[in-house]
Amino acid sequence: MEFINKSHLRAAILGVLVGDALGVPYEFKERDTFKVDGMSEGGVHNQLRGTWSDDSSMTLATLDSFIKSETIDYKDIMARFNWWSEGEAYCSRGECFDIGVTTRRAIDRFKEGRKPTECGGKGFSDNGNGSLMRILPISFIKHTTYDIVKLSSLTHAHEISCKCCRLYVQIAENLMNGMTKYEAIKNLTQCINECERISLLNDVSREEISSHGYVVDTFEAAVWCLLHTDSYRECVTTAVELGHDTDTVAAVAGGLAGIYYGIGGEKGIPQEWIDVIARKEWIENMLSKACGDKI
Repeated sequence: MEFINKSHLRAAILGVLVGDALGVPYEFKERDTFKVDGMSEGGVHNQLRGTWSDDSSMTLATLDSFIKSETIDYKDIMARFNWWSEGEAYCSRGECFDIGVTTRRAIDRFKEGRKPTECGGKGFSDNGNGSLMRILPISFIKHTTYDIVKLSSLTHAHEISCKCCRLYVQIAENLMNGMTKYEAIKNLTQCINECERISLLNDVSREEISSHGYVVDTFEAAVWCLLHTDSYRECVTTAVELGHDTDTVAAVAGGLAGIYYGIGGEKGIPQEWIDVIARKEWIENMLSKACGDKI
């Protein structure tokens, strides 16, 4: 499959992974009970420094499917999600230590033989952030709005999840088209009632932002962090320090911040953070294939 926007691809995917790994040790912690000072270890999952979670696993599984397929192969993507859930692939350290309930149920339906795009949960309670956190790779291939909906629906099929994914991808594409972060939000061509605050987040206080697992909360928190900070480091640190679903909010924010600020330098993804992420060489190999680099 031919990739587009290749100049931003590496920074976008690494932005997700680094934000995820930064947040893993703090997942479920209450806001303002801790401070983030670079990559650390431990947390509820007791993981080593640089360990990334389900956010990155499913992002990489999706990207890898795009690399190896001529089209968007939903069955192939779901098969890769299943391999990851069983600890066979796309895990940072050989085990699947974090998987959402809605995602697990969707994978179970796939294993039972259901059509991939009909596996996702359709109820309001299925609006966790499990499709938003992995949707970014579709920004780097030619796609339609319906393709985004189907990709979300592999695990999360409710219209709120699907529309949050559509808005997130549009923001990413606006940034890649050279818009400022403020223009990228202002120039959204679609919106939904549940996300009507998106265009107003520059004037919303930290106290008004929720960082729990509901997809709208995660989406708003990630965009708020991008708008209210001036570098990748500051964006993802701010995201983690919101507390609660720290790894996913930082991963979603990190993808956008990676696109906007790039890698290295004063404002880009810190190289010292990239250097400690788990399976770095394997990830770089995958990114080189996607970007068309000589390996």
